[in-house]
Amino acid sequence: MAEGPILFAGDPHRNFAPILRACHAHPPGTLILLGDCDCQAPLAHILAPVIDNGWDVRWILGNRDTETEAAYDNLTSHKGDLGLRAAPIGGLSVAGLPGVFKPRVWHPLEGPPSYQTRAAFQAALRPDEPWRGGLPLFHRDTIFPEDFDRVAALPCDILVTHEAPSSHPHGFAVIDALAERCGARLIVHGHHHQSYAAILPNGIRVRGLGLAEPWLLDLADPPPHRL
Repeated sequence: MAEGPILFAGDPHRNFAPILRACHAHPPGTLILLGDCDCQAPLAHILAPVIDNGWDVRWILGNRDTETEAAYDNLTSHKGDLGLRAAPIGGLSVAGLPGVFKPRVWHPLEGPPSYQTRAAFQAALRPDEPWRGGLPLFHRDTIFPEDFDRVAALPCDILVTHEAPSSHPHGFAVIDALAERCGARLIVHGHHHQSYAAILPNGIRVRGLGLAEPWLLDLADPPPHRL
């Protein structure tokens, strides 16, 4: 189990300086990146000063991480993928829902999903669409309904997402429901570059993070149980 502080970071968009400073200001722990790193070099190289100091780095995909092959490879070459997984971190269980909703597959505000699974979507692709033998690069960050089933089966204290729950004007109530299904007491998200705190109608706390905003979870005041 990873010990030490848990530091979350909003979308870097290539600006890792505030995140590096925050890591240097605290003893080594776990850094969790909420997507849209848009790495111009391998993540392990960008964050080498803090990784060498003992920080464990975890990440989820954002939409900017699938815009170019370089951005995708530079992020996914680092082993800390938290997407569709749960990990014991700092005495808590943290799970990740990566990516964004895309209308070709599923947009919860526009109707039912067109495809439930990646396999079904891939079977419907044109011959020129697959990338590296699988999904198109543009859809490597797409949220599928099967992702919700997978995350719902991962009991966790904290759910980290790129998309926002309904606490944000551009968020989704289906994420509220997902967090409740997996037992999360706190959602931390990026994508909209807005720093705020809220409580959902179901009692789950939300923390949205701004551009490259570091936020240190107070482990002396862990997420409370839902109301």
